[in-house]
Amino acid sequence: MAKLSSSMFISLDGVVEVGDGEWHFPYFDGPMGDAVTRTHAAPRMLFGRVTYESFAGAWPERELAGEDDAQMAKDLGDKRKYVLSRSPLEFTWRNSEQLTGDLVEAVTALKQEEGDIFLSGSPSVVRQLLQHGLLDELNLFVHPVLVGKGQRLLPDGPTTHLKLVSTETFPKGVQLMVFGPTEGAPAETAYEEVREHIAQD
Repeated sequence: MAKLSSSMFISLDGVVEVGDGEWHFPYFDGPMGDAVTRTHAAPRMLFGRVTYESFAGAWPERELAGEDDAQMAKDLGDKRKYVLSRSPLEFTWRNSEQLTGDLVEAVTALKQEEGDIFLSGSPSVVRQLLQHGLLDELNLFVHPVLVGKGQRLLPDGPTTHLKLVSTETFPKGVQLMVFGPTEGAPAETAYEEVREHIAQD
């Protein structure tokens, strides 16, 4: 079964989208860029409509411009891209197609096919994937900033327990935290151990 991973920039107060990302750019550096490239290595991409339109409005032009990021732009263009949307879409970015119908059924079917999949951004899609246990890896680039406004990854919803797989810190203070699924909440015995420790103190 294909691995489905997500990657996004996030602030300390949980903001993942606001304006043109002005809170993110001061923290971007070379090592962080390398890590972003690693998280985007899967041969297939999954998007919500808003994030797809942002990518499709920028990367094809960057590929044609032939500047420093032209190779990355070409790599993104060459990947198979799937867009989740209830509204009919017209595509100008190559290798793009729309997924219709039930999200859980559509994504489950994609995971049965060959080739890992990643999402960049698309917080509303990530929330649904987490809720239904379809996300295999969550890569959060945590920025040392409190934005105070904007869309949060999880503004409200059910409690979701995850397992911390790895961490990596970059020169300007951003930390990449990689999470994976876990089976339910921590064991009740762990809470009992904490209570006993506090009582002894």
